[in-house]
Parts: sequence; C-alpha cells; structure tokens
Amino acid sequence: MAKAVFGGGCFWCLDAVFRRVRSVRDVVVGYAGGRRPNPTYEQVCTGVTGHAEVVMIDYDENEITYDKLLDIFFDIHDPTQLNRQGNDVGTQYRSIILYLNDEQKEKALKKIEELKNKGINVVTEVKPLEKFYEAEEYHQNYFAKNPNQPYCAYVVAPKVMKFLEKYGD
Repeated sequence: MAKAVFGGGCFWCLDAVFRRVRSVRDVVVGYAGGRRPNPTYEQVCTGVTGHAEVVMIDYDENEITYDKLLDIFFDIHDPTQLNRQGNDVGTQYRSIILYLNDEQKEKALKKIEELKNKGINVVTEVKPLEKFYEAEEYHQNYFAKNPNQPYCAYVVAPKVMKFLEKYGD
C-alpha cells in the first residue's frame, strides 16, 4: 500500500470522490501543512493554524498510479483559485500536494508544469508532509453519513457526479 496526501477545498469533497476510486483502500480526512500541533476543526477554520483540510489516501500502487491520483485531484477541484474553492475561502481550503518522497514531489511538479504549459495558472502548493493530524470522527466519510445536508447536496454531490461522469463507476 502507498499513501498520497492532497488538499483542495473542503475535505468532505475530496473524501467523497477518492472513496469511489476502485484501487483506493482507505481515505482519512485531516489537517496538514501548518504550524499548530494537534489542531481542532474550529482552530483550522480560523485560518490561523496554517493547516489545510486534506485527505490521506491509502491506495494499491499495483492497481493505480500516483500520476492517476494526481489526474483525479486536478480534475475535481480548481487549482487556479488561491486560498479558496468556490465559496470556501481561506488558507485552510488551499490547493496543496503534500509529498511523502522525492518521486511524488517530481511527479507533482511535472503535472503542474504540464497544466501550466496548457495555459492553466496553477497555484497548487507542493511541499513535504511533515505531520498529518486526523480530523475529528464526525468528519470521516461525512458525505456518506450526511448526503442530504445542504453543503453535501449542493457542493459535494456535484463533484462526485463530475468524477463519475469522467471516470465511470
């Protein structure tokens, strides 16, 4: 099993999509990329901790590549929006790739360069994962537990549908 860590807006969205990727074995939502140890959701929401809402993905690298996960990541969020995704505004919603090794770093930077060469103004941050803090239990698999919650119905569900339309079941 391998791991990947991405942030691109509210972690409920990324969680809901990556749980549908066939070769992904687990997704854990959490916080990373900031300064405060053991942050809470309320602290991260203020934007002062420096953390982003992220997902840690466990996947079978014999069945899916890191490059394919990057493709999905860039397809399901807008990497051109600085410190926001739609109406979610703040550094906690920034586009970020937290790499676990030099190979992931190189692949992330190569993908960003490819997008920039297509004229896409990517602002995605790429930095090493220093520490991952698991989010509170009620955030884990939130969309599946709360599909009718307004944010889930109007923000998360369309991202899931976009993913399913492009990548199938």
